[in-house]
Amino acid sequence: MRSLGARRSQCRSLLRLAACIFILLATLPALAASAEREAAIRDLVLANHILAAKEVLDGYGHVSVRDPDNPNQYLLARSMAPGLVAAADIMTFDLDSKAVGGDSRSGYLERFIHGEIYRTRPDVKAIVHSHTPEVIPFAATGVPLRPLYHMTYFIGFGVPVYEIRQFRKASDKSMLVHDQQLAQPLARVLGDKAVVLMRGHGAVIVARTLPEVVGRSVYLKQNAVMQATAMALSKKVSYLEAEEGVADIMSSAYARDWAVWNRDLQNQCAPAK
Repeated sequence: MRSLGARRSQCRSLLRLAACIFILLATLPALAASAEREAAIRDLVLANHILAAKEVLDGYGHVSVRDPDNPNQYLLARSMAPGLVAAADIMTFDLDSKAVGGDSRSGYLERFIHGEIYRTRPDVKAIVHSHTPEVIPFAATGVPLRPLYHMTYFIGFGVPVYEIRQFRKASDKSMLVHDQQLAQPLARVLGDKAVVLMRGHGAVIVARTLPEVVGRSVYLKQNAVMQATAMALSKKVSYLEAEEGVADIMSSAYARDWAVWNRDLQNQCAPAK
C-alpha cells in the first residue's frame, strides 16, 4: 500500500490539476472574445481600405464597428486618411465617444456620430460616414433617393435628410457634427433607416456587419449616379417597389462583394513579378 505521504502528494497534484482546469475554463470565454475583437480590428482595417479603393471615402470620412467584447464601446481609427489605416491605428471609444484606456491620440472630430447611433440603435454593429459627392445633390434639392435595382433595396425604406441648420447654434456655421448635441438629432433623424443624408456634407450608412455596411455604402454611391442618369433620360423612372430585392441581398449581406474586394486589394498590394 502507498504511504500516507504518497496519497497526500497525489491529492495535492490532483488539486493543482483541478485548479488549472478551472482557470483554463474561466479564461476560455475571454480568449474567445479577444480573438473575436482581433478579427473585428482586421476587418475594420480592410473596410477602411475597400471604401478608399472604391472612392466612397477619400482623405476624410470614417468607418467603425461595435466592439464585440463590449456593446457599449466601438472601434474606430485615429484621425487619419482611411486608405492608410493599420491595426495599430484602431482606438476604442465609449458611447460618449471618449477614448478608452487613456489613449491620448486624436480621434475623428465627428466620431460622435458613431457613439450616438450605437447608443440609440442596438441592432447596428457597423457605421460609415462618407462625403460621397454623388449623393450631395439629393440632399440639396429635396429629390428623394430611390432604389433603382435590388442591390440598393434598403433605400426603398426611405432616406431622410439631416439639416444641420436646425440643430446648431446660430453663431456656428460649421457643417461638421462635432459634438453630442449635433449627433443626437442626427441619430433621431436616421431613426430605423439604413441611410441618412446630410445637406452639403455627405451621408451616414448603418448595418449589421462590416461587409454589409461597406456593400451598402458602395452601392449607395452607384445608385445615386444611376438615378441621376435615369432622371435625365426620362421623367418616368421605374423604381423598385416596397420590399423588392430585400430577400435577395439580406441573406448574403454583400459577402461575395466583400470577398472580391478583399482579393482585389491583395492583388494591388502584391509585388510585381
